[in-house]
Amino acid sequence: MEYTLEVVVVPVSDLDRAKEFYAERCGFKVDLDQEVAPGARLIQITPPGSRCSIAISVGLPSAPGIDEMVPGSLQGLQLCVTDIAAARAELVGRGVDISEVQHVGESGWEPGPGDTWNAFAFFNDPDGNGWVIQQAPAPLSER
Repeated sequence: MEYTLEVVVVPVSDLDRAKEFYAERCGFKVDLDQEVAPGARLIQITPPGSRCSIAISVGLPSAPGIDEMVPGSLQGLQLCVTDIAAARAELVGRGVDISEVQHVGESGWEPGPGDTWNAFAFFNDPDGNGWVIQQAPAPLSER
């Protein structure tokens, strides 16, 4: 049996603001923006190169617990890149407020990249949902 994570629900308060942030500022691809029933809209967006999308919606019947998610409460969503400096520069150029690159060192978080798998940058969407960019040693297809 193979399990693939393909969609993560991100709780937001304003669909259009979230769509603009993820599509225009982050450069994610809008796969779907559709009214699926009267008063129910679904937007699905995918980061470049990812096999997993994010979904934001209003008015949809959902699985137990999803309606209880508070906008801004999702933390630690992680995106891996092979060049964190380039990824950070691209996001900064698009207007995303993202931290400097840092790593976990002997005294906690320290400036600059560390060893393999130990380079991170952090940003939030307009609702405060927290994202982490981590540098990977190779593309997923090569790991």
